[in-house]
Amino acid sequence: MDNNLNLANLKQQLGDEVVVVMVPFQTQTHLDPFLQFACLIASYGLSVHYLSLPNYNNDTRSRATALNPSDLVKIHFHDLQMTTTPLDPDIPSEVPKHFHLMWNVCMRLRESTTSFLRDISSKSTRVVMIHDCLMSYNVQDISSFHNAESYIFNPVISAFGMYCDHIFPIVGLPIPLEQQLLQRLPSSEGWYCDEIMRISSFLVQFIGNSSAGDINNTSKVMEGTNTFIDLLGIGQNKKQWAVGPVLRPIKKEKNRFPCLDWLDKQPPKSVLFVSYEILISFSDEQIKELAMGLELSKQKFIWLLNEPDNGDIYMKEDPYRKFEFHAGFEERLNGIGLLLRDWAPQTEILAHSSIGGFLSACDWTACVETITLGVPIIAWPTHSDHPKNGFLLTEILKTGLIIKEWDQKRDEVVTASTVDNVVRKLMASEEGDEIRKRAKELGETVRQSTEKGGVSRMELDSFIEHITR
Repeated sequence: MDNNLNLANLKQQLGDEVVVVMVPFQTQTHLDPFLQFACLIASYGLSVHYLSLPNYNNDTRSRATALNPSDLVKIHFHDLQMTTTPLDPDIPSEVPKHFHLMWNVCMRLRESTTSFLRDISSKSTRVVMIHDCLMSYNVQDISSFHNAESYIFNPVISAFGMYCDHIFPIVGLPIPLEQQLLQRLPSSEGWYCDEIMRISSFLVQFIGNSSAGDINNTSKVMEGTNTFIDLLGIGQNKKQWAVGPVLRPIKKEKNRFPCLDWLDKQPPKSVLFVSYEILISFSDEQIKELAMGLELSKQKFIWLLNEPDNGDIYMKEDPYRKFEFHAGFEERLNGIGLLLRDWAPQTEILAHSSIGGFLSACDWTACVETITLGVPIIAWPTHSDHPKNGFLLTEILKTGLIIKEWDQKRDEVVTASTVDNVVRKLMASEEGDEIRKRAKELGETVRQSTEKGGVSRMELDSFIEHITR
């Protein structure tokens, strides 16, 4: 495979013959990597159309200051319009309220999406649509256009998680792990609530018919082995590309967030970053134990208390509860800890030289960031694919620690002393230093893979060659 594409010739040959249409799921954790992927495609000289709700388009563009302006200018933003079907008011308690509302909104975008595809296909020789698997219902009409083809971009799931949780149960191929690891592999039972399973079952009927191949936000470097990426192709019998990490560039601005100024004053690798999702997912009792454990550890920390990508346009009230910590906790921090109650840039925080660890629920977006930036993780899974992601980082890549065993009862409260012990082990022990060293080395290798001649760059070149064939 030739990874040295002649971009000038490509631009001259294609003109407007091939257009790319991006259809992300309507939440920022999906919108941001879709936009970054759109910029990567635009860098090859292709015209890219990005479909989203008006509020999200405005927000996404305003957040795109770190992207290459010459690539961003090639992206055409189009506003989707919702039909008037009423939202489902019955929201199961185990599903985050904002996710359910986003899902219901996305179910009202098929007509607007099809209308755009009809218009663009009449003006172009070939339409290449790249969509989120959660948007499969909305893009199902793509098969009615003779000059269009579609691909799924998976921004928020690992190949390891995809194979173990979704492919393996269907095709029955073995999970290629050593017996010792296989015995410790978290079961999928109980991690996916009934509502998520219902949505997945609904989407399956559309996913198979709408996609000619998958693009995955991972790589043969990030997952420590080629095996699981290769198995995805066998299990799904369609083309696979692993182009990750697709990650928002680090923003370098004069007007910085105050939390970055605070981090500037801390010693290198001395601060633990605590994810916002911990606050959303845990009970009040568990949050108090976590806070007390952080205080007991006497390690520096920065705790993001609000979602960094919170752009909820469907609810008038704030869907995230405001938590009050135990008496005197905030007053006693005294420079040791920093609580962030407003929006803060998670990627920039993780990239800071003072960050020495990341306490995270292990959604794949966070894992991509922590792997790429070389930050070790304390894994505390809460639902869905989190246990598999945490297992990948802690047991296979060995770039982190788990805060509780995977088979412990889901509702069992982790004590402050346990939090204290795990935080100290990562942040203030020789074992933690070794984990940090492995994480740093892996991050350097992953970043190199996106450069010219690297495995991820060659995968991206291969995809561009395929859609412009």
